[in-house]
Amino acid sequence: MMKARLKYVEGLTFIGQAGSGHWTVLDSGYGGRPSAATSPMEMVLLALMGCSAMDVVSILEKMRAPFVDLQVEVEADRAETHPRVYTRIHLTYRVFGRNLKPEQVARAVQLSQEKYCSVTAMLRPTVPISYEVWIEDSETGERRAVAAQKPDDTPASG
Repeated sequence: MMKARLKYVEGLTFIGQAGSGHWTVLDSGYGGRPSAATSPMEMVLLALMGCSAMDVVSILEKMRAPFVDLQVEVEADRAETHPRVYTRIHLTYRVFGRNLKPEQVARAVQLSQEKYCSVTAMLRPTVPISYEVWIEDSETGERRAVAAQKPDDTPASG
């Protein structure tokens, strides 16, 4: 069983501690307030990217793919009215290295998105998630797309 706790600081600032023992600060700029930390909804996006990126790195390492860096970016839209849930999420994966095989990189992301990432699995039933995958040569800077999945291509969970 996982456990976590949250403690009020002031305004809309809280500190949370997960079962790992690490502390995280949460805040919200709601109502025009200055925000001192990441908001809960931003944390959702960071969790999604972190979960999937960890999968992709693990899978690429098992494939012995010669990558040197992985960067993930996200764009997301939210509903205009409360609850302001995400209505669309798009991830962009950039894998850097020399002599990377496009099929390995594409497969690593696909496995994360469709099988391993728990955060994706939780979000997918309620929000369309799409992604694109790019390989970037770490020496020449050459960049090429190797995979993409549109929201309507998104497999149903289950």
